[in-house]
Amino acid sequence: MKQIRPLDYVLAALMSAAGVFLMVENITAGDDQSLIHPVDTTSWLIVPAFLVVTVPILWRRRNAALVAWVTAAAAAGHVLAFGWLTRCGVALPLGFALAYAVARFSRTRRDHLIGLAGVVALLVIVLLKDSSADLAGALPIALPGAALFYGAGLLVQNRVNKRTTENVLPAADRATV
Repeated sequence: MKQIRPLDYVLAALMSAAGVFLMVENITAGDDQSLIHPVDTTSWLIVPAFLVVTVPILWRRRNAALVAWVTAAAAAGHVLAFGWLTRCGVALPLGFALAYAVARFSRTRRDHLIGLAGVVALLVIVLLKDSSADLAGALPIALPGAALFYGAGLLVQNRVNKRTTENVLPAADRATV
């Protein structure tokens, strides 16, 4: 728990609050004709079950690749248990945040690849049975979005690494780096 920082709590709380709001909207949607596919359930169980999808981002600094796959598995469970619902409004930004986390906190190339595969799995799983977005229409937007957030995470991590190197090396050695 000591690796969890205040911003991690804020991010998890925002994603969870948005998830609760979106699930309540699903419950009250009824026969909304603007949806691509009507919702399959209006059970209140979708609310706490969706928190299982949003809360794992709290541990993104510890193992971002594992968190991406846990989130994808939780989303798959939610899709299997409750069918057609609108999840994209929270799950896509969650995927973007996970893509950033993978770039920022993963240490090895293997972890980067595993984490990115988890992010892509999350995006595909969510869009397979989303009442407001379809896979063919939203995935071409979601994948570049995740790539942009991954790139931003790499940029930040490179700057952190550079700053750390500058603070560790003596001034004479910095000139040769």
